[in-house]
Amino acid sequence: MASTAPVPGFRAVVPAGGAGTRLWPLSRAGAPKFLLDLTGGGRTLLQATVDRLLPLTGPDGVVVVTGARHEGAVRAQLPELGPGAVLAEPSPRDSMAAIGLAAAVLVEREGDVVIGSFAADHVIDSGPGFADAVRQGVVAARDGHVVTIGIAATGPSTALGYVRMGPSLGLADAPGARAVLGFTEKPDEATAAAYLATGEYRWNAGMFLARAQVLLDHLARLQPELHAGLREIAAAWDTGRRAQVRDAVWPGLLKIAVDHAIAEPVAATGGLAVVPGDFGWDDIGDFAALRDLLPGGEVRVLGDAADVLALDAAGSLVVPGTGRTVVVLGVPDAVVVDTPDALLVTTRAHAQRLKAVVDALRDAGRTDLL
Repeated sequence: MASTAPVPGFRAVVPAGGAGTRLWPLSRAGAPKFLLDLTGGGRTLLQATVDRLLPLTGPDGVVVVTGARHEGAVRAQLPELGPGAVLAEPSPRDSMAAIGLAAAVLVEREGDVVIGSFAADHVIDSGPGFADAVRQGVVAARDGHVVTIGIAATGPSTALGYVRMGPSLGLADAPGARAVLGFTEKPDEATAAAYLATGEYRWNAGMFLARAQVLLDHLARLQPELHAGLREIAAAWDTGRRAQVRDAVWPGLLKIAVDHAIAEPVAATGGLAVVPGDFGWDDIGDFAALRDLLPGGEVRVLGDAADVLALDAAGSLVVPGTGRTVVVLGVPDAVVVDTPDALLVTTRAHAQRLKAVVDALRDAGRTDLL
C-alpha cells in the first residue's frame, strides 16, 4: 500500500500570480483565477492546491509566493498557514524569481530541503496519482536531478508544451523516473499528434522538483545576477531589513520563466528527469476548458442555475453573476459571462482570443475593467 505520511524534508512552493486574462471578465488583476472557485466545489483553486499538498508536506511545509496586492486575500483564504509561509513580491518578475526566492528563503531557514513548485490555478483530480508522482519526483530530486511531472496527454493539444521522455534512471523507489531528452513549446496539431503516436511524449505542466541547493546552483551558473539578487533578498527576509533589501533589489531582477531559465538548459546537459503524472489535470486555459470541467448536461452553469434559461444552446457555458436572468436562445457553444461591470458574449471556438480583448481594453485606458 502506498504511504500516506508526509514526505520527510519536502517543501511545496506555490507561485500564485498572473491575472488569468483568458478568463476575463471573471478573472481580473485584482481577483485572479487562483482566488476564485471555478469548479463549484466550494474551495478556490488556491485552497484546493494547498489541500492537495499539505498531506505530502505536513502542516508547515507549504510556501506561497504571491504579489503584494494579493497577500491579504491569500492569507485570508489560507488561515492554516503560518505567518512565514506567504512571501509577497513587490511586482511580478515571472516564475523563476518567485520559485528562486522561495528556494533561497528555505535554504536560509532549513538548509537543503527538496522543493516542488506547483501552480496555484490548476485543477487536479483527488486520486492517488498526484501523490505518487510527487513521491517519485522527490526521490529523483534527491538523486541530484531537476524533475518535472509529465502529464499523460488526452489529445494533441496545441496550447501546451511537450516533454520527451528518455531512458529510465534506474531508481528503485522511483521506477517511473526517466531522463528528459527535450522540450517542445506549443507545436502545431500535426506535430503534436506525431509526438503522441511515439509514446515518448507527455504534456509539460510546469511542475518542477529539485533539491533547493541544486536549483540555486543551476541558477548561479545560468543566471548569476538573478541568483545573486535572490540570495541577497533571502538573507534579509527574516530580519528587520527585509523591506529595505527587497525593495532595492527586486525591481532589477531578470524577468524570466523557470522553463527557460532552468529546465531547458539543464535538459540540454542531461540534468533533467521526468516522472509520469497519471492523473487528471487541467490548467483552465480558457472558458472552453472551464466548461468541460463543470458537471451538467448540454449547458453548463457556474453559479446559480436558477438565473439561467438556455434553449437550443447545446455546448454552452453560462456564468451568471448579477442576479438577473441570463437567456441564451439558439446559440450553440456560446460563452456568456455576466458580471456587474462587464458582459462577455463569445463562443467556445473564440475563447482563446480573450487576451486580445484585455489588451484592447488596456490600450483604451479602461484599466477599471482589468
